[in-house]
Amino acid sequence: MRAFDYRRAHDVSGALALLDTDPDTRFLAGGTNLVDLMKTGVERPARLVDVRALPLDRIESTAAGGLRIGATVTNSDLAAHPEVRRRYPALTQAVLAAASGQLRNMATVGGNLLQRTRCGYFADVTKPCNKRVPGSGCPAVEGEHHNHAILGTTEHCVATHPSDMGVALTAFDAVVSYETTDGPGEVPLADFYLPVGDTPHQETALPPGALITGVTLPAIPTAAHSRYRKVRERASYAFAIGSIAAALDVQDGVVREVRLAFGAVASRPWRALTAERMLTGAQAGAEAFAAAAQAELAQAKPLPHNGYKVTLMRNLVVAVLTELAEEATAR
Repeated sequence: MRAFDYRRAHDVSGALALLDTDPDTRFLAGGTNLVDLMKTGVERPARLVDVRALPLDRIESTAAGGLRIGATVTNSDLAAHPEVRRRYPALTQAVLAAASGQLRNMATVGGNLLQRTRCGYFADVTKPCNKRVPGSGCPAVEGEHHNHAILGTTEHCVATHPSDMGVALTAFDAVVSYETTDGPGEVPLADFYLPVGDTPHQETALPPGALITGVTLPAIPTAAHSRYRKVRERASYAFAIGSIAAALDVQDGVVREVRLAFGAVASRPWRALTAERMLTGAQAGAEAFAAAAQAELAQAKPLPHNGYKVTLMRNLVVAVLTELAEEATAR
């Protein structure tokens, strides 16, 4: 690990000022991803600015009826918050499925959104990787890729985004707030992660020197009837090989509103807009759910060893939406 300077910030302006003096500086909150990458040499900051003490650790209702979640709220506090559990249950389920209690106690909302990709080639500095060294290549395309992406890929990168939380937030139209020395800004989570294109090293739409301050969830009544389902290769805590956040409103057997986001199948949480459009106004049932999933997955470009994800995600859509539809009928 490279030697580094350590500073602790007590307000947002102070944190931004410390970053502004040295571009080779990184913000540190829980450190559950950043510190691991520093140990392997993937991340080599000259300075860490600890932002854990900033006053960004609250969850509050907004005037519009949504929730604002501070960037330093821990994953444990987010999952346990009664309003999150009541109004956005899929978000609670996603957080609880993501990691052990010890990690949830340390990891923060802002850090979760900024965690780096899951790929063995990215984590191994002896291997080429376009995310670490632009133009060096993507050995996963011809190598080990059974856990890699099937949607939104290019020949430059086929890695997946590892966040469970981000999948649920994407389904619920979350908006990310940030601060820079030029003032505040915000970006919808749908636009937060950049498409891979030919620049996979450019991962987010955050401007240089930005500090995430919070995430806002709009008021979405349908989100109260939501579910997160994660498939992993072992029963203990592990990254997903496929996941889904879904919310469904069914009246008289007809889908009035549906929200779907996929995880572990793309370089970012994948909002299944094609499937949503097909289902809105359709009769709720396994046949319609399967057809919508198939239409969404028609754009998949699986590699030789990850084509199973197409079937996996189709089955997940059918299973989770069927459960939600049955619950709606029983209410």
